[in-house]
Amino acid sequence: MQVFEWFAESMAALSFVDIFNGCVFITFTIMYTYQLLYVLVVLTRRAPAYEAKRNHKFAVLIAARNESAVIADLIGSIRAQNYPAELIDIFIIADNCTDDTAERARAAGAHVFERFNQEQVGKGYALDFGLKSIWEQFPDAGHEAYFVFDADNVLDANYFREMNATFDSGAQASTSYRNSKNFGSNWISGGYGLWFLREAKFLNQARLTLNTSCAVSGTGFFIAADILKRAGGWKWHLLTEDIEFSVSSVIDGVRISYCPTAILYDEQPITFRDSWNQRFRWAKGFYQVFFHYAGGLVRGIAKNPKGYRFACYDMLITIAPGMLLTVISVVFNAAIVILALSGAMSVGIAVASSISSIFFCLFNYIVFMFVFGVLTTFVEWDAIRMSRAKKIRNLFTFPLFQLTYIPIALVALVKKATWKPIKHSISVDVAEFSEAPRKAEE
Repeated sequence: MQVFEWFAESMAALSFVDIFNGCVFITFTIMYTYQLLYVLVVLTRRAPAYEAKRNHKFAVLIAARNESAVIADLIGSIRAQNYPAELIDIFIIADNCTDDTAERARAAGAHVFERFNQEQVGKGYALDFGLKSIWEQFPDAGHEAYFVFDADNVLDANYFREMNATFDSGAQASTSYRNSKNFGSNWISGGYGLWFLREAKFLNQARLTLNTSCAVSGTGFFIAADILKRAGGWKWHLLTEDIEFSVSSVIDGVRISYCPTAILYDEQPITFRDSWNQRFRWAKGFYQVFFHYAGGLVRGIAKNPKGYRFACYDMLITIAPGMLLTVISVVFNAAIVILALSGAMSVGIAVASSISSIFFCLFNYIVFMFVFGVLTTFVEWDAIRMSRAKKIRNLFTFPLFQLTYIPIALVALVKKATWKPIKHSISVDVAEFSEAPRKAEE
């Protein structure tokens, strides 16, 4: 009886601000604690490895808009694969280009489809156009799976050999290890690079090891031909078509695999404006996917075959606006402080609690990102292609980079997003990236 009285008195002493912030903290903790298990899995268990019994035939889809500076590098890295060249057909969708992307792609040996459509804008529409063009013009090509890359990518020489082993093991779709070809350009590209390494290592590798479904992230993945045939093309057209495909696949009982030994190098934005535009589109796209698919994932948690229920939960948390919880907490507490300063409410314990909650929320977020940055950097030290000094400096700028997601997520709630191209201009020596990751020059 005394315990209940103590609890009642304690609750009465709490302000409504304390109760609100406590609920947000508990909700956030319940939602994401399972990802700590992922860390333990990666640090204590080896990911499964596969060997192919035979080589399969693949098609490569690359949607490119004004990518003349980099398109030949990607095609060159595909041509340089330690895999039979006759089993890889390269198709470029030159999407609303105003430069010579199509000409450079043809000169590099790729098939090119030119598309001009100012109404259906976006990568998903370009991929759908490319798929249907292949099916119409190359009906007997015998492609068993379709790879999707961005035009700025370059591939390790063993990329297709490793992904072929994953496909041969029975995977219907798979993503790969996403590294950065301009890790050390500045704090922005460094932030992106570290985030994608963290995603590959501590999310997708853990999912692979636990035999649950992984998530496709923009580029560097394949989808089995029969899946796309059943879908009638590329049917995923939200702003983040990659995560939309991942979520709908899990709902439909399709497991997405991951190949940690297939290495792709991606070019990251180096200006804050480009970074804002890209991440704003991602944030808006995640809201769209959550709105369209959250119900299906909830039903999947309850009704899907046993092996896919956790995958549905994992994808639900992945698309859930977790950042929105941080935004809501900060905005709510800031509003309390503003109302108090304006005289609309009395200054007291609630206001003091709001101020402390804002700092607590932001401090916890920064510490969490710093810890993950440190963990990822030291686990993936040799894979990060920049000097030791830059690696250490990136540990401290990474949390600041992630902190800028807060205003982006807030603006994405109220502002319409449209697809905007990101300029890519970093051409690289393909041979430099056509080998296993080496230690950065110190």
